[in-house]
Amino acid sequence: MRNYFNYFTEIEARFQQRRGSILLLSTLDWALIETWQEAGIPLEGVLRGIDAAFDKYEARQKRGRMRRINGLAWCAQAVMEAAVELKEAATGTATAAESGAARESGFEQERVAAHLESAAAALDAAAVAPEACRATAVRLRELACEVRGKDSASARAVNSAGNVDFEALERSLTVLEEKLFAALTAAAPEELLVGLKEHAARELQPYRSRMGAVELRQVERQFVQKQLLVHYALPRLSLFYMSQQ
Repeated sequence: MRNYFNYFTEIEARFQQRRGSILLLSTLDWALIETWQEAGIPLEGVLRGIDAAFDKYEARQKRGRMRRINGLAWCAQAVMEAAVELKEAATGTATAAESGAARESGFEQERVAAHLESAAAALDAAAVAPEACRATAVRLRELACEVRGKDSASARAVNSAGNVDFEALERSLTVLEEKLFAALTAAAPEELLVGLKEHAARELQPYRSRMGAVELRQVERQFVQKQLLVHYALPRLSLFYMSQQ
């Protein structure tokens, strides 16, 4: 992965570039990107897959008005194929250069700490699953202190050299999000969850022939989780969602 924290934004930019117009990615699109990231698909593989999908699509178009591709899921099959090709081509090659690039996150420690504290404040004000939200807020503030170097006794986000280990921090945030999602799911009314799953099914219907069963389940899960947060006005914890301002 060329830049650990640019994974989402570079995929969005490439999709918009190939589409030829600015189209904000949907919740479904972001959920799909998350499944690729969690599956360890390199950024290069995703970008190659997007290019391959558009190249194939454009080659089939006849003269006249071209229909636009309106969803990233249209590229899902090509992305998986590109990822397999990359994996085969990379067998036996060194990864030191990639690891070095991943560490060049560009995220200043103060901005990261501010992101964590902002999320903690939002969770403190939550009206749903209050115990889980409060506990998550407490941990986020602890992580913010670690990032600032104010808590070295039990720091997990800081490596032996005293630098913030952003990938380790992201793993901690992923665990916190999963625990929070579990609490929200348990607290949410049945009709809300059923409605979100039905919404996900409608959104995924045009792409079912292009995605595998496992990928479909993963995207549906991500979609429902994201929509739960939207419904309860709660923040994403991941550094992928940190403000760029």
